[in-house]
Amino acid sequence: MRAQMARMAERIDSLETQLADAQARADAAGNAAAAEPETRIKWDGAPKLATKEGWSFKPRGRLQFDAAGVDTPDGIAARKQLGFGTEIRRAYIGFDGTMPGGFGYRLEADFADNEVEVTDLYLTYAASKQITVTIGQHKPFWGMEDATSDLFLSFQERAAFNGAFGFERRMGVSGAWQAKALLVQAGVFTDDVADLGSDRNNSYGFDGRIVFMPKLGKGQLHVGGSAHFRDFNDHTTGTRYRARPFVHTTDLRLVDTGTFSATGERNYGVELAYIRGRFHASAESHWLTARRPGLADPTFNGGYVEAGYLLTDDVTAYKNGGYDRIRPKKPVGAGGIGAVQVNVRYDWLDLSDAGVVGGRQRLAGVSVVWMPTDYVRFLANYGHLWLRGAAVSAGADRDYSADAFGMRAQFDF
Repeated sequence: MRAQMARMAERIDSLETQLADAQARADAAGNAAAAEPETRIKWDGAPKLATKEGWSFKPRGRLQFDAAGVDTPDGIAARKQLGFGTEIRRAYIGFDGTMPGGFGYRLEADFADNEVEVTDLYLTYAASKQITVTIGQHKPFWGMEDATSDLFLSFQERAAFNGAFGFERRMGVSGAWQAKALLVQAGVFTDDVADLGSDRNNSYGFDGRIVFMPKLGKGQLHVGGSAHFRDFNDHTTGTRYRARPFVHTTDLRLVDTGTFSATGERNYGVELAYIRGRFHASAESHWLTARRPGLADPTFNGGYVEAGYLLTDDVTAYKNGGYDRIRPKKPVGAGGIGAVQVNVRYDWLDLSDAGVVGGRQRLAGVSVVWMPTDYVRFLANYGHLWLRGAAVSAGADRDYSADAFGMRAQFDF
């Protein structure tokens, strides 16, 4: 019996040793797990991963499918280019996020037309709650409609002057200061990232924008202005200003200055909007002067006036100097039909001045937008165009009218 008790004591000692080892290993594993950052996952159109230390990562993307056509007089030689067409307007894929220390990042590219085009590529730094610095390819603060994402536009395309005057993302460094009712943006920019590999594309420019956005009664007032200066530097091929007829499915431009010599450009714009509940109204105008030493400098002008109303019990969204995502109160799948919005617009573009004849284009348009959920949108729009001195003639006539109709289906995450 004494021998058996001795063996039992040895066994107990062995088990206690094994238990102590197992506890030590468990404590070590627990300490290691505690040392690793805790990752939280939040759904915001796509999964967003974030840690307490300031790291975050979120994939992003959008797809826009367009169908559209333009009806013009029979005398236009290239009339077939204006007929019914379809396209993948945008196919963005990318990601963004934050890093410890107040830094943020975004990388996004467009894969439409079987090509890869970098859209956003930048690093941000939040110097304070009011000041943000951005380095990389981003928008140079053209105006309210350009500041509004193409996901939230009330028509398929922005106003004609945005494309005609070359409003695009460019490489540069900028800063933004935002208080409760005031936004100030300024930056220095070169060319867009796709052109930086060419020795001739080394222009530089300075851009600035100020927006006053106080509450007015039960609504939101928006008053803004921007100024821009660009030197083409040794860019010797000249410049050109032109615009599509309301829709993007055709590459034919009915107003077009053709290429002419210039050393740079200066331009400025004004913005005005009012948003209250279901209603919104916007107006913008922009003037661009091409600098031609030894010759008269032509000044071109474009702009639009727009009003819209939500037929459903939803609210027009506004954020940071531009329109934002409308989130239906009763989306499809939750007992509702989503949000429905109707919009009307008058758009103009004048590309003739000081011996440069590019033509004048006016448009009256109407659109209907259906948003069944936060991230899905269907749009149909119609526009009637009046052309004067058009670059593309209908037979011998350069003054004529045309009609354009388009539809879009899109989703994003």
